[in-house]
Amino acid sequence: MKTIDFMERNNFGELFWKAVKLYPHKVAIEQGDITLTYAELEDRTARVAGLLRGLGVGRSDKVLLMFPNDWRFAECLFGPLRLGAVSVPANVKLGVEALTYIAQHSDATVLIGHVDLKEKIKAVRAGTPNLRHVLIVGGEIPGTGSYDRLLESARPEAKMVQVEPDAPALLMYTSGSTGQPKGCLLSHRNKWWQARSSAITMQHEPTDKGLVMGPLYHANALWACLLPMLYVGGTVTILHGFDPVPVLAAIDRYHPNFTSGTPSMFSLLLAQREALGRYDVSSIALLMCGSAPVPEELMKAIIERFQCEVVETYGLTEGGANVLTPRWGIKKIGSTGLPVPEVEIRVVRMEDSSRDVAPGEVGELWSRSPANALGYYKQPEVTAERFTPDGWLRTGDLVRRDEQGYVYFIGRQDDMINCGGENIYPKEVETILLSHPAVADVCVVAAPHQIKGQAPVAWVVLHQGREATEAEIRDFFLARGPAYAHPRRVFFVDRLPISGTNKIDRKALEQETRKRLPDGLTSAHV
Repeated sequence: MKTIDFMERNNFGELFWKAVKLYPHKVAIEQGDITLTYAELEDRTARVAGLLRGLGVGRSDKVLLMFPNDWRFAECLFGPLRLGAVSVPANVKLGVEALTYIAQHSDATVLIGHVDLKEKIKAVRAGTPNLRHVLIVGGEIPGTGSYDRLLESARPEAKMVQVEPDAPALLMYTSGSTGQPKGCLLSHRNKWWQARSSAITMQHEPTDKGLVMGPLYHANALWACLLPMLYVGGTVTILHGFDPVPVLAAIDRYHPNFTSGTPSMFSLLLAQREALGRYDVSSIALLMCGSAPVPEELMKAIIERFQCEVVETYGLTEGGANVLTPRWGIKKIGSTGLPVPEVEIRVVRMEDSSRDVAPGEVGELWSRSPANALGYYKQPEVTAERFTPDGWLRTGDLVRRDEQGYVYFIGRQDDMINCGGENIYPKEVETILLSHPAVADVCVVAAPHQIKGQAPVAWVVLHQGREATEAEIRDFFLARGPAYAHPRRVFFVDRLPISGTNKIDRKALEQETRKRLPDGLTSAHV
């Protein structure tokens, strides 16, 4: 009888090696009518490595991935890693200028992109001299290689390059909301730990099926669903993109028991009342909501409608997608829970980072764990600003801890509104406004104020068939929240803008606020 060696590997390109040994004929990935077993995924990933080796790709080379959600994404993510190369999954919702910057800055020598993005791919290729090869998935573009044809004839690469644990595996670029995108270097050790940690803390099992409804280039779908599911030998169902009604139909068709998304995604799902009544979503046993603050009213609504366990998690590209989890201990609505094993946290004073805040006070979250990034690629100054010499990551996120150590995510420090010396946290205003029976969704942003410097304004989506006036919304808040935090203006819209990572696009709303209030708020809006 053959003995299987279950010692862990160093190369993260082998993430699903145990599943290949134990469940070779089990479905690993499915999309539409396409299915890949673990044996087939292994064969295709080895062929990707062989194909890239034939193109001269080796240790530390960068392979840029430009994909919508596609079943071939996983093989293209892991294939380069097996050669010691670095995969660079790009946010394809970005414009051509930002994507070209990523291609240039990352020093990518190979681009693997989907034909659906051919116009962006052609523009990036034209503006990036360092690209030696461009491979097109799902079709052809003149002057490029056909990924599908080349893969079919490629020889599987049997040799796995042995890497140091701290060698870079992924280069993920942040959204760049305050400038050009920053390349976050993540090591093989980092990603192994992340996959294991997510699988353990979310208590995933080989019988689980995870539904990917967000973009695979973003941590919410990649780290919270794809990686831990492949690690435990589960099945991953990939949707082409997020559209509320097709998501509900997919739950009815594929019967996943887990999915992960952002607050805005779940708000849009809850708004589909007719579809929620038509499709069976009872297979879902666990929903993970994160990547942005989750108002308590939204959390309660998700729990009530899906009748399953719902967890709010906290994470970031630089520090891992599962820094905190509430799957053990007391369940507290609004809390992201406790630090997972091997994660240390501090909540420091914003004006003096040498001191921690007292329980109940708001401060900046610092974290230290195996999930912390190596730093920012070719940006040592920015790395020094965010990472301390003794390994702490300054997250830039505001939280508070209660007496039991449970953490409550307040929001980004950049989103905090300083109104005449009073600190206003958008999440707390949004939570109150969401308790209004007519309000379906809301986002609170800062507007310039001629006297107070800044003041909050609210962008509100009403439930279908419901009505409310600006004065009613303001009065509702004043009856329930502090007067200094009330929204000075309320703008009604049909839908809030969503970024390429399926979060509410606060920057777009701030820009629209300035357009509507070119002179800012005045003394009439005290």
